[in-house]
Amino acid sequence: MGKTALLVIDVQADMFKPVDPVHEGEALLSVISGLIERARSAGAPVVYIQHDSGPGKGLAYGTPGWEVHAAIAPRPGDIRIEKRTPDSFHETSLQQELQARSVNKLILCGMQSEFCVDTTCRRAFSLGYDVTLVSDGHSTWASKHLTADQIRAHHNRVLRAFADVRPASEVAFTE
Repeated sequence: MGKTALLVIDVQADMFKPVDPVHEGEALLSVISGLIERARSAGAPVVYIQHDSGPGKGLAYGTPGWEVHAAIAPRPGDIRIEKRTPDSFHETSLQQELQARSVNKLILCGMQSEFCVDTTCRRAFSLGYDVTLVSDGHSTWASKHLTADQIRAHHNRVLRAFADVRPASEVAFTE
């Protein structure tokens, strides 16, 4: 029998800068914090994914901006995975960490809706995981052509082909 794990994708300090914070950042942190608490209460692994954009960039490994946001900081026993591409599985130890814990169901939340959340969702599905995307648990920034709400809504619709898309209030952490 498999287990459920929560993947918290790229919820890093630089995403919440006062100059250009992620859309609805405080609400996002609240939703993700609640998911983390529920996952821990159920004994589900909590996996933090951190993007490394390379030296001299905002999300460079080891810089203050690279750290997981303090409001949802990892605790001892949580899993931390560093990545360099939008795919949380590509050239990382994520697959091995999940297999070692007999995880077969993933609950995804984090940033950015159209990049790392989208890519990780599709890859998890392709690897055979039962995927749930938390519809109110991911966010982004507006683009030249779309608002952040439009981007999130679009990905909630499109990713239904790869995941069960539901709000955090309907997400269950079960064996």
